[in-house]
Amino acid sequence: MVPFAVAGIALWIIAALIMLPFRDELAAHGHGNWFGIAIAGMLWGIPGLLIMTVHDRNRRRRRAAAALASDSFKTDAGAAP
Repeated sequence: MVPFAVAGIALWIIAALIMLPFRDELAAHGHGNWFGIAIAGMLWGIPGLLIMTVHDRNRRRRRAAAALASDSFKTDAGAAP
């Protein structure tokens, strides 16, 4: 999920940079808040990125624990009593 969060933040940054030279023109046409929305999207993306990083780390840990448990189960099942 981290690549999706990074891509989203990057898209908001690109949108803000594209709108930066046109801020006055956007405001004149009643769209002055678009630049602020792009900045807010970028800033809200940062906590999302952190959450996805923690989620991916926990998912890797769970999968490793499940694989380890699965391997030990196979080893124990094949042992003679």
